[in-house]
Amino acid sequence: MRGNKNEVRLNNGVDIPIIGFGTYSFENDSRTTQHAVQMALQMGYKHFDTAHIYGSEPALGNALCDAMSNGLIERESLFITSKLWGSHHHDPVSALKQTLTNLGMEYLDMYLVHWPVKLKPWVSHPLPKEDDFDKLDMETTWAGMEKCLEMGLCRGIGVSNFSSKKIENLLTFASVTPALNQVEMHPMWRQKKVRDYCRENKIHVSAYSALGGPGNFWGSTAVLDNPIIHSISLRHNATPAQVALRWGMSRGASVIVKSFNEERLKENMGALDLKLEDRDILEIEKMEESKIMRGECYVNQSTSPYKTIQELWDDEI
Repeated sequence: MRGNKNEVRLNNGVDIPIIGFGTYSFENDSRTTQHAVQMALQMGYKHFDTAHIYGSEPALGNALCDAMSNGLIERESLFITSKLWGSHHHDPVSALKQTLTNLGMEYLDMYLVHWPVKLKPWVSHPLPKEDDFDKLDMETTWAGMEKCLEMGLCRGIGVSNFSSKKIENLLTFASVTPALNQVEMHPMWRQKKVRDYCRENKIHVSAYSALGGPGNFWGSTAVLDNPIIHSISLRHNATPAQVALRWGMSRGASVIVKSFNEERLKENMGALDLKLEDRDILEIEKMEESKIMRGECYVNQSTSPYKTIQELWDDEI
């Protein structure tokens, strides 16, 4: 870390704020999202995470553009991430241009390949059916991502939901090393192998579902309900959410957390002021691990490149 202690320098020289505001919502209500983003900006959030498939790009863009036009924040102070959906692998440049139109922005700070899965161009829903899969050609996809970077449509490119083995394969043909790998990561799914591999290759790890995804249809309250997390929070006069988020930051990751509730937004930002002790980290390391976002919908016996869940995650599950 350099300069601002709440930012990390990526391998492309760009600084990423270590706490980010996630905009995925199953309901995807535009007005609610815009209001939450406005609250987040007032509390000091500068890192905003979206994706084409979330449907939240227009609402996020409206809120950010309003704030910029009112002089509340400058574009250069923001870090905006979006993601290439599987049905756009054939043309990342056009997909990113559409994302920028949705956001009302001239560039992204980070553009990620959402999953190592290619879908047919007309697929627009998040849970693909068997007939929706197309043949994955990551080399061509990554060349398209590099083109986005070359054209100035984004400041950095990376991946999401990639195992260390999938990144290792990507590095055999990539001209540009991914700046970031965004993965599920929290005290009950600690991603040590991915973190170690990414650190060795100077790839930043960003944690989604940093609290276990409570409130999402696939999420769980297991992290926040865990007695070890509770006991650590009591010791520090903190909340379980603050402990979980600070744990992620202490492992060198940035953390993406979604809440549209004002009090929880403040609570989550409070994790920046918490300092965990060595004993806290050791206790968390002993917690039983369980992956929540398993990605079963990307596995099938006929059309997916992954016939088993172990193949999707290369046995890192």
